[in-house]
Order: sequence, then C-alpha cells, then structure tokens
Amino acid sequence: MITVSCTGFFAPEPGFEIIKQLGLSPATQRFHLGFMGCFAAFPALTMANAFCQAQPDANVLVVCLELCSIHLQASKANDNLISASVFSDGAAGLIVNSQQPSAGGYRLDQFSTAIAEGSEQDMAWTIGDTGFDMVLSSYVPQIIESNLAQSIQPLFKDYQMSANDITHWAIHPGGRAILDKVEQSFQLQEQQLASPRNILANYGNMSSATILFVLADLLDRSPSADPETVLAMAFGPGLTIESGLLTKTPES
Repeated sequence: MITVSCTGFFAPEPGFEIIKQLGLSPATQRFHLGFMGCFAAFPALTMANAFCQAQPDANVLVVCLELCSIHLQASKANDNLISASVFSDGAAGLIVNSQQPSAGGYRLDQFSTAIAEGSEQDMAWTIGDTGFDMVLSSYVPQIIESNLAQSIQPLFKDYQMSANDITHWAIHPGGRAILDKVEQSFQLQEQQLASPRNILANYGNMSSATILFVLADLLDRSPSADPETVLAMAFGPGLTIESGLLTKTPES
C-alpha cells in the first residue's frame, strides 16, 4: 500500500488505518509519500509500477488523501487568498497490478519528470508560526506554459509520437488558467480537456488526489472499443512537472 498526502501527518500513518478498516493482512507492506504536492500521485504510480514489475503477482493499493481546508488562514496577501480559494478536500484510490482489467482501465506505459528552473519561490509549502504557509504565485500558469513542451518531450521521443497522437489530455486542473494554457499551447479540441474542466468545476483542486478524479472521469465519460492514448500531467512545488503516458484499455 502506498499512501500520499501533503496536507497533514500522524502516526501510525493512514495506511495503518486503511489496513484495519479493510481487514487486510497485517503483513501488508506500507509506504507513504509526503509533501510533494499536487504531482505526488505520479511518483506513487511509478513506485507501484516498479513493485509490480519486480513481483508480477503483486497488488498495490495507491490512496491519495488531502484535507486542504484545515490549512485555511486569514490573510490580506493576494497570492495567499488565491491559494486558499482554489483548494478543496478529496480522496481517491486505485489498484495497480499486472493483470488486464476486465472493466477497462489504464496501462502505465512511461513517466517523466521535469523541473522549471528558478521557480522554487513561485510554489512552496512551509510550516509557519500559525500553521502551514502556501505560496502560489499568479505567475504559475505562465511558468508551466513555458516549460510544457520540453517536459513531455522525453515521452514523445521514446515513443516516436507527437501531441497529435494523444487522444485524451488528463491534466491536473490546478486552475482554469493552467488548462487554458495547455489547450492553447497544443491547439487542443475542447473535448480533449473535458474531464479536467469537469473536475475543476465540480470538485476544485484537491492536490494529489485530483489527477485520480480526472482519470476516473475519463473512464466514465469516454467508453471505447479500442485502446486510446492518454497524456496525464500534474504540477507541484519545485516547480515540478510530472507527466505520464497511459493507454486507456477497453472493457473486455
């Protein structure tokens, strides 16, 4: 089991409680990824994929749990107010294994990580005197836009493909401006970002859990008899851009 959160901590960690409530074996191995922010589901998926490659009969439960609302603080700073207004609470989970899902799912093909140099001060999460202090600069959409192409180029190069070969774009909806920048940069059709926009409108930015909501929405709204290529992407402190090339598999 891999649990993910950047909005709180306690011991025993959430995985301990999940094992008790689900009645899983006490021998279940537990791992926790903390304080990576909105992109943290990608390192968790990368880790789960590696476990399954090393042990083909493994089943790995990934759970992202974020309670952003407990960090709301009174502030007169515009950046702080923007940060507080876009975040919400959410939790999501998925199972990663080496089996073909009977009800449709995703094949994890490859992941890539990139860092936008000199942008650490534009997105940060620290512990201050009165609680957790978030910095979310209004320049984040522009920084992401200027680093989009180079961040996903390794995936395109390895698979000899381009943006035109992507059927669905599962982008972390950190805000409307971010989705607009992605749509404009790659000249996407409106339906290619339908799931991210739907999740943003109905749930907001739930940090690491958000991309799992997007992927679930994409499964529900777009059934297909043929495999489809999905580019998933999320952004977080650093400023870090995590991306993954997935194949949406049809129902068997």
